[in-house]
Amino acid sequence: MNENLPIILFCAGWAQLGVLVASSLVPLRLQWKTSLDVLPRLHRQLYWIYGGYVVMAIIANGLICVVNADALADGSRLSRFVCAYLAIFWGVRLSLQTVLDVKEHLTIWWLHAGYHTLTGLFLTFTLVFAYVAFRG
Repeated sequence: MNENLPIILFCAGWAQLGVLVASSLVPLRLQWKTSLDVLPRLHRQLYWIYGGYVVMAIIANGLICVVNADALADGSRLSRFVCAYLAIFWGVRLSLQTVLDVKEHLTIWWLHAGYHTLTGLFLTFTLVFAYVAFRG
């Protein structure tokens, strides 16, 4: 086992939890309270539910890595499957970066910087977890 892998996975766990800072800004920056008012109540509720599920998944993914970094690095079948799931999770999120039209919302420099930082994190997560899942 690569002796640095547990440290990398531990850091990836904290970085995933750090993504939640950006996630917490989404409802505010996109003004969900007012912009979703035109939708039926059920649709508004679904936005919040889906958002909550994504947040809970990121919390779980991050905590799994922080608490179990050594076990994820051990090369067991379970660790490879968990890391494959994480690679798919973040790979899907990375691919969404190419189709989401965010330009009108990136109005100031720090939003641009944050967007590109998130893209880099999504790519890093995808590559790290894919490496752990499929290493020889």
